[in-house]
Amino acid sequence: MQKILVPTDFSENAWNAIDYAMQLFRDRECTFYLLNTYTPVIPSSRFMAKMIDGVRIVDAVRDSSQRGLQKTVDKIKSKYKNPLHQFETISSFNLLVEEVKDMVDCFGIDLIITGTKGASGIDEIFMGSNTVRIIKSVKKCPILAIPHHFDYVTPSEIAFATDFNRFYTQSELTPLLDMARMFHATIRIVHVQYGIKALSELQQFNLNMLRRYMGDVEHYVHTVSELHSVSQTLEIFSKELDIHLLALLNYQHSYMEKMTREPIVKKTAFHTQIPLLVIPELGMEGASAKIKDRAQEHTTVNR
Repeated sequence: MQKILVPTDFSENAWNAIDYAMQLFRDRECTFYLLNTYTPVIPSSRFMAKMIDGVRIVDAVRDSSQRGLQKTVDKIKSKYKNPLHQFETISSFNLLVEEVKDMVDCFGIDLIITGTKGASGIDEIFMGSNTVRIIKSVKKCPILAIPHHFDYVTPSEIAFATDFNRFYTQSELTPLLDMARMFHATIRIVHVQYGIKALSELQQFNLNMLRRYMGDVEHYVHTVSELHSVSQTLEIFSKELDIHLLALLNYQHSYMEKMTREPIVKKTAFHTQIPLLVIPELGMEGASAKIKDRAQEHTTVNR
């Protein structure tokens, strides 16, 4: 059974992410952990927090959080009535990113699904600050960011954007391959090219290994020229090939890192118009497995 964490602030965008999650995993047994965090501002006092109508502020905010979570679960069950899905609610007096990291560790979360902006989000930004913080901070779990107003489409066309400069491990690619196999999807490997030049020996080796990892998954390699920015290039590619999901590895100098650092003016055209699957690089806890992978692959290549 998959364990999926869905943070919510009870906004329309958060509900859209929940709605997407229910449809994406409608045929899978899942436990969904619905998380709401709150950090009320409590005035300084020697004796107690400030009272409102006889109720402490922190208690009032906690009760509101718990009621909102229960209302959300009731709405999900009323709309979908899916016996394969179970729900747990967590209302936490904590910062969102810190609570997400704790839950990934404590519950063994397989995937985080979040909206791209919250109740006070602005359409013109690349994605909400909380989503960016989660992507930058969570190192043990993939994150699926769902754009505001995106209507669910079964992801039969998935783009995986990479520059082939980094060695991939099979563990890192597992979320991408699992998603493709789940929906019998085609993976479009996209390389954004800067100028006209052939792949280096290292890039060609990494591409060959990537194709080996794909196994029985239908896949194609596309080389596209950069247009003003990585995000705009990928946005145009996604539109032209009717891509339903864009996947990226998140590591130093990756496309994902470059996109979050691009000037706002260059990101407005993209601003995650399709779901974005962000896969963290293998952490230090997986270093021994990574070395083992390299050794096995080197042996295979030299046979």
